[in-house]
Amino acid sequence: MSKHHSIMSEDFKYELAKELGVYDVVKSEGWGSVSSRQCGNLVTAAIRYAEKLYEQQNNGMH
Repeated sequence: MSKHHSIMSEDFKYELAKELGVYDVVKSEGWGSVSSRQCGNLVTAAIRYAEKLYEQQNNGMH
């Protein structure tokens, strides 16, 4: 059996869920009850956050 390691912390996932308005669903029913569309929105938000963080960290290095 393989282990699944998450790239995002649970706290960060919950923070994104709150921002996108699905936290109550996650809290009461679990991640499996979040629609595919909303999961995609969570991934998109995480990517945007990572890109922003990357730009901030590398700003001025060029």
